[in-house]
Amino acid sequence: MTRDLLVLVPTRGRPHAVAELLDTWHCGPSTDLLLGVDDDDPELPTYRALVDAHNEPAVILQTGPRLRLGGTLNALATEHATHYRAIAFMGDDHRPRTIGWDTAFLAELDRLRAEHGAGLVYGDDLLMRQRLPTAVALTSNIVTTLGRMVPTGLIHLYLDNYWLDLGHALDAITWMPNVIVEHVHPSAGKAAWDDRYDEVNAPAVYDADQATYEAFVAAGGLDRDATAIRAANP
Repeated sequence: MTRDLLVLVPTRGRPHAVAELLDTWHCGPSTDLLLGVDDDDPELPTYRALVDAHNEPAVILQTGPRLRLGGTLNALATEHATHYRAIAFMGDDHRPRTIGWDTAFLAELDRLRAEHGAGLVYGDDLLMRQRLPTAVALTSNIVTTLGRMVPTGLIHLYLDNYWLDLGHALDAITWMPNVIVEHVHPSAGKAAWDDRYDEVNAPAVYDADQATYEAFVAAGGLDRDATAIRAANP
């Protein structure tokens, strides 16, 4: 049976952040949250206890080898995309504030799919706002067509640049300022810097992801993706 929306939340070492996310997780009965936790995460038992205590079938815990954010999203999205109308990403530091956020996203994605064959949507994260989709939802046929959710090789950064650029290449992306998915990030003074933020925002990671994404675009990867999606979903 196909369900409506699967929200992927890769997370490592931050069960406390996931607990806060779950406190804001007000969604419809056909929206699921999937926590992607590395199988070597020392906090894995705490994650398991958190999901058990939440006692909600819509919250799923899936473990696997550490692939970093980009690799984990690609692995989880391709595994599950055929079972959902749409696939989304949120960080463990995102907080959906708008009641019915998932219903609003799905309605707009249905419109984009009807008019363009596929589409992407994002709300107001109160940080990057319209400039970048730090959390995003996309029609699942994007994943099934490409066999991935983001370009292969990206570690953590430039994922949102890709979603924004792909949406514009398809002329099928909508910013929904009336849907608040707050990004409680240290750069906004809403969270403390920890070793996880230090790791993923290290200059070496930034430089590597920038080079990978620029090479992907320069080699025509963005155009190829948009062309493939259009061809497969007329």
